[in-house]
Amino acid sequence: MSSDVLPHGSWPSPVAARDLVAGGGVPAEPRADGDDVYWLATTTDGGSRVVLHRRDAAGEVTEVSPDWMSVRSRVHEYGGGAYAVARGVVVAVDFATQRLWRLDGTPRPLSGETTGAAVRWGAPLVDLDRGTVVVVREDHRDADAEPLNELVRLPLEPEGEPGFGDVVVAGRRRPLPRPDADDAGDPTRPDFVSDPVLSPDGGRLAWVQWSHPAMPWDAASVLVAELDDAGAPGLARVVAGGEGSTAVEPVWVDGDRLALLAESEGFAVPHVVDVTDPGSTPRALAPSGTEWGLPAWMLRTRALTLLPDGRLVGVRHVAGTARLSVVDTAAAEPTPVDLDLPLVAASGLATGAGGLVVDAGLPDVGWAAATVAVEGDEASLEVVAVRGTVPDAAYVARAEPVSWTGSGGDTAHGFLHRPTHPEVRGPEDELPPLVVVAHGGPTSATTTVPRAAYTFFTSRGIAVLDVDYAGSTGYGRAYRERLRGQWGVADVEDVVAGARHLAETGVVDGRRLGVRGGSAGGYVVLAALAFHDVFSAGVSLFGVSDPSLLAQETHKFESRYLDGLIGPWPAARATYEERSPLHHVDGIDAPLLLLQGLEDKVVPPSQAQAMARGLREKHLPVALVEFAGEGHGFRDPDTIVRAAELELSFLAQLWGYRPAEDLPVLEVENLPRPDRD
Repeated sequence: MSSDVLPHGSWPSPVAARDLVAGGGVPAEPRADGDDVYWLATTTDGGSRVVLHRRDAAGEVTEVSPDWMSVRSRVHEYGGGAYAVARGVVVAVDFATQRLWRLDGTPRPLSGETTGAAVRWGAPLVDLDRGTVVVVREDHRDADAEPLNELVRLPLEPEGEPGFGDVVVAGRRRPLPRPDADDAGDPTRPDFVSDPVLSPDGGRLAWVQWSHPAMPWDAASVLVAELDDAGAPGLARVVAGGEGSTAVEPVWVDGDRLALLAESEGFAVPHVVDVTDPGSTPRALAPSGTEWGLPAWMLRTRALTLLPDGRLVGVRHVAGTARLSVVDTAAAEPTPVDLDLPLVAASGLATGAGGLVVDAGLPDVGWAAATVAVEGDEASLEVVAVRGTVPDAAYVARAEPVSWTGSGGDTAHGFLHRPTHPEVRGPEDELPPLVVVAHGGPTSATTTVPRAAYTFFTSRGIAVLDVDYAGSTGYGRAYRERLRGQWGVADVEDVVAGARHLAETGVVDGRRLGVRGGSAGGYVVLAALAFHDVFSAGVSLFGVSDPSLLAQETHKFESRYLDGLIGPWPAARATYEERSPLHHVDGIDAPLLLLQGLEDKVVPPSQAQAMARGLREKHLPVALVEFAGEGHGFRDPDTIVRAAELELSFLAQLWGYRPAEDLPVLEVENLPRPDRD
């Protein structure tokens, strides 16, 4: 079968920008309640409202949340854990007000009302025997202090006007303007609490907590306390984790034993601990050498749960892909067994529906809410919900693992997505342009799950390299720690080296190398342009232009993140200035597109605005596009469509190809334009 020959970038693609948002969002946060399966997904009508869905045992799907509600938490700004369900009782967070609501029957609020969503809720745990819900409360009402994070309990049937709960685990109140002072607040109390879980008999509560300057993947503890009849806790005891190590994701095996993820020789693996024995220490259930779990950027980031037969099942990472592995907690010599399932990524594990429910990354479908039935070591997967529009598989590039020598002579990892089209190929004498993608975080990772956003490029003849740079998760603590004190150096060098590697090996056109990324990935973009001369185009989505501004302006959850990535502010001021693209705009000669939401509380708009202003003053090519109402990560479908079209228009102007479709013209300030006939 012959193929049309067209320049790379000019291929006609069936994946339009509008297809990136068609059919609603990716299903997320699956839960099970008996035979009923629940999940969240944005509306299919082109809106950005997050809807709670339920599929019953007969297969009928209904919307549980009312049409005025968007189910989404803002705790830590990133949210997660936006709802819970137990024996038909459903509680959920309303995004607009951040109030906690009960949704079974007539919707009614469980928490008090505030101005400007000043009190936020997340990770609810329904305790039916006591008629309460234990939940994370993030209180922003005190303007003279950091937000206060605590575990509280609320009644499921409030008498009179609902309130703000009784404290179960008190948090540390740090007064402004120096919340980082060693003597700020009560040091015996944590700065953060998350993920409460109740023992099967209701007698004990376990949870995760940590404090500045650590992030939960640096140092976190799992604690347990006995509860009285009213749900008030007794003396809490640390059962795993602590300073210099981390323990997360508690899962009750029975009333006495708690499973969790903790580190063993530099890798997070499942452990089990007897909470009735004060001298008991966690016992590893898997060998070190491969990483289990996921970074806890959001509440209820579940990568570990219990199967109905009592075994544990968790997410294990191997060579950049994920597997579901089961292990017997009672075995004298436990041996994890990988389930034979057609997935390459997984998260959001929860027990129920005869096995477990999971956010499954599938190679032909993308992300889906799914159920997994497990019998012994055999398993089968059933898709419950997928995104409404999935690109034709003939146009979807298969992710190819690639490695190269990166920062410090160490190996860096990534995935190459080659130009893919069933009816078009590029000229034999032309190599494709390349877009290198730097993921956010930076403590995060990419996956090999097909993404319409990548097919948007590859089906037009543009290659994509997705990089797991130094600091990425899934490769153990040592790989993650390569970024400690080296943010803006090691990660950037890995991205630059990856692009050079593909150009030098003849895979892509070395004259047409672009780099894109959001948030921390946007910082990589700006630093790569400022400190290296490899890329001819950069696209930063809500990226960090000046780390010192971020250290002073960002929200509580990440306010001390940079202590480990660069150094404490302001003591390390000189290092911050050395790493700041804003302080080195003279080094940028490649055109830059900045895409920024005006309601971003994580990376405020001042970052993009300052970068654009600095480039304009130097008469360097830049385009700044701001989106009203958008926060950290674009959600409005019209925003996503416009951003994608402008990015494609931007690259076409720079790389000299004519797109197959009509695109809006992006005006790039100070861009030299050759005379045309």
